[in-house]
Amino acid sequence: MTTSTSTPALTSTKTWIWQGFPICYQTQGTTGPAVILVHGFGASWCHWRKNIPMLADNCRVYAIDLIGFGSSAKPKPGEKIAYTIETWGQQVADFCREVVGEPAFLVANSIGCIVVMQAAVSNPDIALGVALLNCSLRLLHDRKRATLPWHRRFGAPILQRILSVKPIGDFFFNQVAKPKTVRKILLQAYANSEAVTEELVDILTAPAQDPGAVAVFLAFTSYSSGPLAEDLLPELPCPAMILWGTADPWEPVELGRELANFPQVQKFIPLEGVGHCPQDETPEVVNLIIQDWIWKQSARNAIRQLS
Repeated sequence: MTTSTSTPALTSTKTWIWQGFPICYQTQGTTGPAVILVHGFGASWCHWRKNIPMLADNCRVYAIDLIGFGSSAKPKPGEKIAYTIETWGQQVADFCREVVGEPAFLVANSIGCIVVMQAAVSNPDIALGVALLNCSLRLLHDRKRATLPWHRRFGAPILQRILSVKPIGDFFFNQVAKPKTVRKILLQAYANSEAVTEELVDILTAPAQDPGAVAVFLAFTSYSSGPLAEDLLPELPCPAMILWGTADPWEPVELGRELANFPQVQKFIPLEGVGHCPQDETPEVVNLIIQDWIWKQSARNAIRQLS
């Protein structure tokens, strides 16, 4: 492992080589259970910068950049890498085995929730539990389009086809990746506008300048298959907890509550007036909930091993 440049508010990041590609991650904490933090689409480990220090007081915390995002490699789609839930899930599982070295609690936001569930389902030995923050419902998935209003049902496939034309896709990405546009998107996603800082905008826009970033973005926007939360939850080999910002404009809390019906879900905790990224918008609340959940679950595991 090698050390790269320092990141604001935390120590230097580290690099792990996975399938020949450099993967960036951050780690803090020397004692307690292992915790792996997984970001959502377009984000990076930095989206957990407000959570890592507190969780590291009692846990060994690892926050990873999924391949294609953050400071991790961005190989072109089809060049040994397919940007799918299965790929990212295997990356997380391999990271747990090769870097963490033991089973861990998996904590994720948005599409990262599907990734950690896939990792746990395909690799039951690596997960002690999963905490899902505003899990992506994947409403544009092929199997879900039939339930959407007609303009969303037909509009998404048309947009996907248009964006597959390289000059159009490149132009679209360059417009979306501008700080001004990113700020507007964040102000929609976050209920608390004060949490949308220049630092946050920089965190999300800087990786967009990397070679390959456009191709990764367009590959994922055209991805309408793969597993859904309701496919993976029944297969989970470990307990789950769900946190949901009720003011999320993208993932409706009413639909999110339906996930609590699966027996693997021990808790569903609504976070009133919070948007799509609770870990960044209300870290003081989320940190305490996650910390309490990890310690209670660890205690249960210890009792189970002794009995």
